[in-house]
Amino acid sequence: MVSKTEINVVNSNEFKSSKDSREKLMLKLSLKEQKMFKEFVKSIIDSGHHSVIEHLNYTVVVACDRGVSHEYVRHRLASYSQESTRYCNYTKGKFGSELTFVDLTAGIELCSKTRKLSDDIKGEILTVWWEAMSQDEANYNRMIELGASPQIARSVLPNSLKTEIVITMNLREWRHFFAVRLAKGAHPQMRELAALIYESLSSIIPVVFGEYRMNYTDIIMKLVAEQRSG
Repeated sequence: MVSKTEINVVNSNEFKSSKDSREKLMLKLSLKEQKMFKEFVKSIIDSGHHSVIEHLNYTVVVACDRGVSHEYVRHRLASYSQESTRYCNYTKGKFGSELTFVDLTAGIELCSKTRKLSDDIKGEILTVWWEAMSQDEANYNRMIELGASPQIARSVLPNSLKTEIVITMNLREWRHFFAVRLAKGAHPQMRELAALIYESLSSIIPVVFGEYRMNYTDIIMKLVAEQRSG
């Protein structure tokens, strides 16, 4: 089975993780106080005193492929909880008795080299990818049938396998995350996920994250719009 990447903002300390909650908070302040609040936060960021914004955390639940998840955990100032391939038996009903792979289409379109290929060639690449995923699934299922434990059978699982990972970072680390993961040199599928997370967090505290929109491209905006409508 093929699925898309997904993100969900869970919580943020005492603040509710939604745009509505932020607006309710701001309504308690006068227009003058709102302006002072925004100017204060902006001055902190502009002056480089980023330790002040380390006191607020945001937690995000991400559904992505395991290859991309390995890039997430390189961010050291964060906490992670990830679905375990050692203990998850994907032949069981809980997982639909099948492996789920993250669609490669978005990655192809965000890759500066691959997106320039003809539609026919891109179609062939997706066909080869899907054939490889199908074979990996068959190999995994066969190993389980032969009596292998999930932690042994997982040796044939591909990077495209869907995984869920819970990520908590403070605002300073999220800023660093967006600076490097929205950049044009970042992995295509990581940029896709970073854009989805950015859209959610920047709608809650735009004064903290606003400048990273300059790293967007029309392709990223299209993918974000498609994910929201889907």
